[in-house]
Amino acid sequence: MTGAADPQAQSATLQVVKVRIGSETFALDAGMVREIIDPIPTTRVAGARSHLDRIVNVRGNVVPLADIRERFGMKPEAATPDTRFVVIEIGIAGDPVIVALVADKVFEVTEVETSTAQQVPKVGTSWKPEYIKSIVKLGDEFVILPEIERILN
Repeated sequence: MTGAADPQAQSATLQVVKVRIGSETFALDAGMVREIIDPIPTTRVAGARSHLDRIVNVRGNVVPLADIRERFGMKPEAATPDTRFVVIEIGIAGDPVIVALVADKVFEVTEVETSTAQQVPKVGTSWKPEYIKSIVKLGDEFVILPEIERILN
């Protein structure tokens, strides 16, 4: 059957938003990203987990602010002119939840080939494998597809 497109080849890409958090590059599924905003004032929440200890007001809604550096063994960093909050919607226990993620830089919306996805190597990384869906090749670099639901819980 020549000339016919392979339907699996067409579904082998995933549209992502490429961001940097600490020293790592992540690819967030573009379908979960609602908006990208400049940093806004935050309010600390007493007794909250360290990676979810602040809330922000996004268009009149109270939204938890997640700084996932700690989950990947990174030290906290001060905001820079490139810092952005990436507002995402994820399903937690079957319910849609809006969360803002701190990103040190937002690069672009692009596509990754899902056929390049690989598991986290068992040696040479300090990442917790339960926080990573896979690692994909994007251009000349490898980027992390995070397991956002697990990271936030």
